[in-house]
Amino acid sequence: MEQLRFSTLDTAGVLLCLFAILVRFTVTAEQEGENLSGLSTNPDKDIFVVRENGTTCLMVEFAVRFTVPFDVLALNGIDLITENAYLALPRGADIEGKCGSQDAHIHISWNDNAYTLRIYFVKEISGKGHVWKISKVQFVYDTSEKTHFLNPYNPGKHTASTHHLSALETPAGRSYVCEAKQTLTLISSDHQKGVTVAISDVQIQPFDINSDFMFSEAYKCITDQREQLEETLPLILGFILGLIIVITLSVYHFHLKLTAAAQSQLPCDRSMYNNM
Repeated sequence: MEQLRFSTLDTAGVLLCLFAILVRFTVTAEQEGENLSGLSTNPDKDIFVVRENGTTCLMVEFAVRFTVPFDVLALNGIDLITENAYLALPRGADIEGKCGSQDAHIHISWNDNAYTLRIYFVKEISGKGHVWKISKVQFVYDTSEKTHFLNPYNPGKHTASTHHLSALETPAGRSYVCEAKQTLTLISSDHQKGVTVAISDVQIQPFDINSDFMFSEAYKCITDQREQLEETLPLILGFILGLIIVITLSVYHFHLKLTAAAQSQLPCDRSMYNNM
């Protein structure tokens, strides 16, 4: 009886250990993030990947810069003045994220968690069909971090967030691409100050990635489409103008030929008119 009890306890212990290992593996798989910024040829551009069960499920490439206002004490020791700190997303940042069928997010932290950028994505049905978009952006920053904040008044951690955001709307199954700079304004817990997040050279896909480390078909932003049109429009107009010139010259040349042929058929001597 005692052997049976010990055997049952041992079996239960083994099952508990296996369950714990399985849970740990699953959580790790959901949270596995990789910083591939070293592969970028652009020193200002970062590349982040979230993988689930060994498969890429979220990819982000972009260059990000922040403008963060903060208070400092004026020289009179009474008044407060506002200055700006300018930050860029570094290459050595830590990343974690989570993928899902309808929502996903990525968290990027650096300087011992003094700074954290959080981006949240959702997939939904709109008038354009199935789309995904950015639903929320948060930036956590610590004004006691002395690299960028000099002599701040009442230093500490603050969180800046967007409100009712619907950005980068993209058809489902495609990646969003935009070289142009885009700016978001986040409202900070530090006396409602406006933190500016400037994003450029972007390619993002948080859902429906078919190939490992590969973006799906690109969906260009309107700004890039407009710039491309502005670049190609002079070429198109030049081609049309050249075509008009060629047609005009051809018609003129044909007219000269007809005129010459008609003149060659006329009598050359006026005396021939008299004999007619």
